Amino acid sequence: MSDDAAPDLRASDADRERVAEVLRDALAEGRLDMAEFDERLEAAYTARTYGELAPLTRDLPASGSAAVSFVKEPVRDGGWAGRITGGEGSSTGAVAILSGFERKGRWTVPRRFSCLAFMGGGELDLREADFAGREVVINCVAVMGGVQVVVPPGVEVVVRGIGVMGAFDHPRDDAPPEPGAPRVVIGGFAFWGGVAVERKLPRAERRRLKEQRRLDGGR
Repeated sequence: MSDDAAPDLRASDADRERVAEVLRDALAEGRLDMAEFDERLEAAYTARTYGELAPLTRDLPASGSAAVSFVKEPVRDGGWAGRITGGEGSSTGAVAILSGFERKGRWTVPRRFSCLAFMGGGELDLREADFAGREVVINCVAVMGGVQVVVPPGVEVVVRGIGVMGAFDHPRDDAPPEPGAPRVVIGGFAFWGGVAVERKLPRAERRRLKEQRRLDGGR
């Protein structure tokens, strides 16, 4: 990323999440200690412009290509074909030990994703995500903790996890999958914990419906 490229442009949620992902990788690799990580992560999530995000990853590997893009991404056509990308995922796993993790916004779900929540919690939000393959497998281990998986309407979900004094919740109000939509298989193990799967509309669609209701009510 070029430091002098449109620093006053407003950053998006996806930009902030890409920076957060670089920071998490740096913490796992020992490039940042916990105090530095906490300070930079807070700054990332409160940043309003690209100029505020740029310094947070300037001294870290991959910050030039993975953190913030000043090029506007093409608008999606709304179909599933463009969201099944092939290749690698942007994140292959997550761990929360007495802490938490989240993957949301624009990210690519790999063909296999593994996560652990031990006395902690995590959120995997697939509503805005791309998918590395037509079928992806998410393996969750929750021990005295919990993982929430949020999927958009139309995606086929298969839950195969095992709960011991814990549970794997299936999404409610399941409808037939949409043609071409990916298949998400959720497995793993929950002990004194749980893995919840729920369907929610993408944020843009929820905002559109809210605005439509407002306009309808104003007539």
